[in-house]
Amino acid sequence: MDYKVFTGARIFDGERFHEDSALVMGNGRVHTITAANNVPDNAEVIRLQGGVLSPGFIDAQVNGGGGRMLNDEPSAESMYMIADGHRPYGTTALLPTLITDVAAATTAAIESATEAVKANRGVAGLHLEGPHLAPARKGAHLAELMRPVEDSDVKTFIRAREAIGTLLITMAAEQVTERQVQALNEGGVIVSIGHSDCTAEAADARFDAGARGVTHLFNAMSQMGHRAPGLVGAAIDHPAPWCGIIADGHHVDPRALRIALRAKRGEGRLFFVTDAMSLVGTDLPSFTLNGRTVYRTKGGYCSKLTLDDGTLAGSDVDMASTIRYGVNVLELPLAEALRMATSYPARFLRLADRGHLTPGARADLVHINDGIEVTGTWISGQPSA
Repeated sequence: MDYKVFTGARIFDGERFHEDSALVMGNGRVHTITAANNVPDNAEVIRLQGGVLSPGFIDAQVNGGGGRMLNDEPSAESMYMIADGHRPYGTTALLPTLITDVAAATTAAIESATEAVKANRGVAGLHLEGPHLAPARKGAHLAELMRPVEDSDVKTFIRAREAIGTLLITMAAEQVTERQVQALNEGGVIVSIGHSDCTAEAADARFDAGARGVTHLFNAMSQMGHRAPGLVGAAIDHPAPWCGIIADGHHVDPRALRIALRAKRGEGRLFFVTDAMSLVGTDLPSFTLNGRTVYRTKGGYCSKLTLDDGTLAGSDVDMASTIRYGVNVLELPLAEALRMATSYPARFLRLADRGHLTPGARADLVHINDGIEVTGTWISGQPSA
């Protein structure tokens, strides 16, 4: 086997740091983490200049990037463009996300994802955010396209999951029954509750039936009151669901995020998502979403994206910036912020060979400097252009 060795940086394996160590990989997979002075003879040595070598970042919710929205053209080429647009910011695996659209767009996205995941270009599956959402919590989605889940949809989604491998679907509790959630879960589909005005009791019932996540906690959902905990309260209190959060300084007040981070119960954890739109990686001032203009307004931690009426329309944040926000604003230790972009989303998405650097894992890597800025990425051990 031809080995490649990374030295000169602290190594974060998805759970903890290794000092004075080297990462040994071969054939695109992690071989071992060993002492820096104990590397195989004749191995290719890559000497990093300090910083941290980590598993590549994993983003479960990416609507666009590099100038392309998935909804504009739900093709494999769009998925590659989006993945390429986020690679400079450390994301080596993502789920292109189709927001609420017509049935033909959903069909095209499923077919395209089936092709794209085979190309080893950073597309790890597909996220369908709609159309099974609640109009009362539509956000920037088109309410007229929303509808309940039908049993025929369940069969379609299970077949799609079998073809793609990883399929995440955001659904409102009002639009899907407990029986349907159970069937989807048993078929390997990852159900996340979001864009929902449900009660805490309704949310708990879906979690008990197998719903595994909550989409962008706090945003587009029933909030927590002291007598009506809503979806927010259920998500934090129930031990099962993993909760994606958008940490960009616009979507959620940092105090609310710090409270949720301290309060989340059970195995499920909070993890970072960007909910990024097409402008990430570009200097463009605006883009079009379902025929409506979304404007980029600079200011704050990162730019804000809004419709004419001020409604937030996704984010303009990248994953490296989100990790910096976690450390500098949410007061997270670097190890926990990195877990929220690596091992936690991998566990949520059941990506068993990503998000960690244990023997046999994919050598999807990112190197960051002490300012949490990305200096290099690798997919299956191959450096990005």
